[in-house]
Amino acid sequence: MGPDLDFADTPVSTGTTIMAVEFDGGVVIGADSRTSSGAYVANRVTDKLTRIADKIYCCRSGSAADTQAIADIVAYSLNYHENQTNKSALVHEAASEFRNFCYNYRDSLLAGIIVAGWDAQRGGQVYSIPLGGMLTREACTIGGSGSSFIYGFVREHYRENMPQEECVQFVKKAVQHAIYHDGSSGGVVRIGIITKDGIERRLFYNTESGASEVSSTPSFISEQTMEVK
Repeated sequence: MGPDLDFADTPVSTGTTIMAVEFDGGVVIGADSRTSSGAYVANRVTDKLTRIADKIYCCRSGSAADTQAIADIVAYSLNYHENQTNKSALVHEAASEFRNFCYNYRDSLLAGIIVAGWDAQRGGQVYSIPLGGMLTREACTIGGSGSSFIYGFVREHYRENMPQEECVQFVKKAVQHAIYHDGSSGGVVRIGIITKDGIERRLFYNTESGASEVSSTPSFISEQTMEVK
């Protein structure tokens, strides 16, 4: 009898932890990096922080195929809009585009989206679009399967108008807690800091220090070279 390959017929899901927080001057977005198909981890270094425009990103949870398709459509739509108007797209315009697709096709899609970014009109903004297509603006929001494990942590530690670095540490710790408790979340913690200057990306390994445990380990080739010399 052959091995049980139940994952071969299981839809690929970003069963996941995503998060976004507004701070004075921009937003911080964060996510884990595990994509699963049933009990099988299809990708352990997925980038769930998807570019929509230069200063607008979305965090994806749900079906990997559905969320990637919607993100591509909205990115194309906003790019066309920017070319026609010669103006940068607004964050709430991107969120409204996502809302329209998620609501109109709510019976066919499995997609929970967080849209975050910065524009000159309203500054840093975070919008949540959960399953079903409802759209709300929130200063701090979480989503995905791992979010149910960190509601208490977020409620206790969130403060309005946190400094940027404190906000980064808050998001990082929240996602790390979710990774620890949720079997569908894992991998590394990806962070994006979006301000008027654009986006700064950071990556934290899921270790106590947040750094790679093997970053300074000599490679096999290096060891062999040293022995030859």
